[in-house]
Amino acid sequence: MGALLDGPRRFNELRRMLDGITQKMLSQTLHALERDGLVHRDAQPTNPPRVDYELTPLGREVAERLLALVQLLEGRMDDVLAARERYDSTRGGL
Repeated sequence: MGALLDGPRRFNELRRMLDGITQKMLSQTLHALERDGLVHRDAQPTNPPRVDYELTPLGREVAERLLALVQLLEGRMDDVLAARERYDSTRGGL
């Protein structure tokens, strides 16, 4: 979803942006996001066919909130790592 925050993208653009994702997994994920009302799929009857994906208003809101959560966690990673150390030291490690 974060890859669509900057605007609509074609399938192959998304695949290039998301290193390591298979074509099948990307297709399944986009289909699920479309089904959930988070992504809109716009298929244009050109030759070759052109399909663009973009976030719906709900999808944009969800993506922005997820991005904020990721940024919060990244900013507090020192606290997370310290908590892990405290936990592991009282439990004998993993």
